[in-house]
Amino acid sequence: MRMRLRWIIVWLLLALLPLARVNAESLAAGFQRLNFTVDGVERTALIYVPTNTAKASMPVVFVFHGHGGSAGQAARSFALDRHWPEAISVYMQGLNTPGQITDPEGKKTGWQAAIGDQGDRDLKFFDAVLARLQKDYLVDARRIYATGHSNGGAFTYLLWLARGEVFAAFAPSSAAARYANRLPPKPALHMAGRNDPLVKFSWQQATMAAVRRANGCKSTGEAWDQACLLYPSKTGTPLVAYIHPGGHEFDPGAPRLIVKFFQQYPAPGK
Repeated sequence: MRMRLRWIIVWLLLALLPLARVNAESLAAGFQRLNFTVDGVERTALIYVPTNTAKASMPVVFVFHGHGGSAGQAARSFALDRHWPEAISVYMQGLNTPGQITDPEGKKTGWQAAIGDQGDRDLKFFDAVLARLQKDYLVDARRIYATGHSNGGAFTYLLWLARGEVFAAFAPSSAAARYANRLPPKPALHMAGRNDPLVKFSWQQATMAAVRRANGCKSTGEAWDQACLLYPSKTGTPLVAYIHPGGHEFDPGAPRLIVKFFQQYPAPGK
């Protein structure tokens, strides 16, 4: 009987080990987990909050993982807590969602594809997270930003369309948006791999061209950083295009550029 009980305990520990590893990875130093209930569904987000939160209002950067990804994975890839430790960084966790290019059955995590899709569950989730942050911390309303990769980049574009008035600037990666010509003018950094086999580079080129028109940008760009062209705008809403030679993977040099861009473009003062 004791031997059987011992094996049951061992089995339970082994069964719980993957969950323990996920929690350990998700809650790295300086991070905390926030739990929400949105339309009766449990949602979670990982947030990094600067150590000293009492002296001044803080920027907030929302980060969205790609299809099949996770909040913990995005926190490790973007690592905005290292590149911009003075800012609150938020890594929201998606739910199983049918993909636009792959995973039509929706067996992997992701984000809604359009306004009204999935009952707007992810837009409502964003609203809930932002409201909690504004309640609990000194959030700088002029420095709220969004970035994401692949499906997360597409959701970044969707937030631009649906919640554009909230944000100062956006930085989608490896994403495209058919409705880009309807976006309100906002500064944007778009990151694309010239050899992307999934979100075709031509699709991303079309999106960037539409953003340039929506933002009132000049047709020719000027050097901004390595492999980056800035298309100026008289309204202060430029587009920076970062074109790297890779594929669909998130470029490891992107976080530095994202932070540099966001720091240069707070929302205009009231």
